[in-house]
Amino acid sequence: MKLKLGSKELVARAEREIETLTPGEVNERIGKEDVLLIDVRDYRELKKEGKIAGSINVPRGLLEFWIDPDSPYYKDFFDQAEEIIFHCALGLRSALAAQTVRKMGFENVSHMGGGFSQWVEDIGQVESVEK
Repeated sequence: MKLKLGSKELVARAEREIETLTPGEVNERIGKEDVLLIDVRDYRELKKEGKIAGSINVPRGLLEFWIDPDSPYYKDFFDQAEEIIFHCALGLRSALAAQTVRKMGFENVSHMGGGFSQWVEDIGQVESVEK
């Protein structure tokens, strides 16, 4: 099967529509009351590699359902958000997540370029996750 649109192009298109922040810019925003830092990695990745302190894990496959108030899976921690920043391992899934949430109507959304691996390289502060 030949794809008409591959994952690289999907991410490139998403990045043209959303704001990309550096780990340093994200670090400056962490802890602000109305900012949510959402980690869309799989829980197994968090257990293995750790997480950014203050981030909330929302697996990428559940995002649309957890953020939608009309969904039976809605999580009310989204109620406090004035700004949402997504991140993943490399910045690919988070770009798609930010684009999706923007299409759903949330305007103040961005993602962290380079993902968790870039955070570890630039900032280095990682919190372990209970196994």
